[in-house]
Amino acid sequence: MAIGRIISGQSLNEQEESFNVSLRPKFLAECVGQLNVREKLAIAIQAARQRSEPLEHILFYGPPGLGKTTLANVVANEMEAKIRCSSGPALAKAGDIMGLLSNVNTGDVLFIDEIHRLSTPVEEFIYPAMEDFKVDYTVDSGLHAKTINFPLKHFTLVGATTRAGLLSAPLRSRFGMLYHLDFYTSEDLTEILMRSAKLLDLQYEDGTLELIAACSRGTPRVANRLLKRVRDYAQVKGTGVLSKGIVESSLKMERIDPLGLDELDRAFLRALVEVYDGGPAGIEAIAATLGEERDTLEDVVEPYLLQIGFLRRTKRGREITTQACRHLGLKPHKKKNAPGQPELFEKPEQ
Repeated sequence: MAIGRIISGQSLNEQEESFNVSLRPKFLAECVGQLNVREKLAIAIQAARQRSEPLEHILFYGPPGLGKTTLANVVANEMEAKIRCSSGPALAKAGDIMGLLSNVNTGDVLFIDEIHRLSTPVEEFIYPAMEDFKVDYTVDSGLHAKTINFPLKHFTLVGATTRAGLLSAPLRSRFGMLYHLDFYTSEDLTEILMRSAKLLDLQYEDGTLELIAACSRGTPRVANRLLKRVRDYAQVKGTGVLSKGIVESSLKMERIDPLGLDELDRAFLRALVEVYDGGPAGIEAIAATLGEERDTLEDVVEPYLLQIGFLRRTKRGREITTQACRHLGLKPHKKKNAPGQPELFEKPEQ
């Protein structure tokens, strides 16, 4: 059920990624939202260019789909530098990253996505590269092994991660600038959708983009994905122009409600009410009830439900909130105390 969720912040496939690349801003002036991060980046970039120096190493962290890769490309464009891209899982051994490092020129940007998934040998190999711009590379093995000290050009490493807590302290400390990306407001998402609609030469009526933004879960990638689906629906079922009726029908077909909840989100909340009397319930128990993996629920479902106040995490487990019950039209079950068990802070009889 969780595979290929339309409201997931993760990229679904390479085709979607290439579609998103065409919509990405190329410079800071074109970016929307993340005002604090953009201001800090603008100052750092301007200072580095005035000194004719490469930027410090940068780490972007936050939920998927918020623009970490986009900002890495923006940094390279602003510095008028080339960018070389890779990802943590793709760099399995020292030789893999050695090929990247040996080809970077002064001021170039080396972007590593999901940097928390670097293997320990690779991570330790890039420490001297980040600090001293040199690496000790071992050639051959056994009796013929020899270590070559390889000097590197001064480059900027830009890392991106959805799990900052999994980064080792030594690696994290080597980044000069760490920026956390927050979820976007509906106003920012509407502005992003207006820009995307213009690039796609898409006509829309007033108020339609706001409907899409409201159920995009604060994530630009989701907003652009929904815009693409609604555009297809409008082309086949309508005149190609986005109207409120077309947008609402399209979202209803995708089973996405006005708050951006899909069928898995609703099944999660319904299970809490109908099976576990509103909670508290352990995540393992909920996962077994829904037939889903625990990681899927923790990484994909829960963050947004916690963000909008539909779910509580307690030491005893997950609990649904009154606000969520009201949204789903469910009646929260009133828990009864066990016989003979007094209420907490119950007044003693006089």
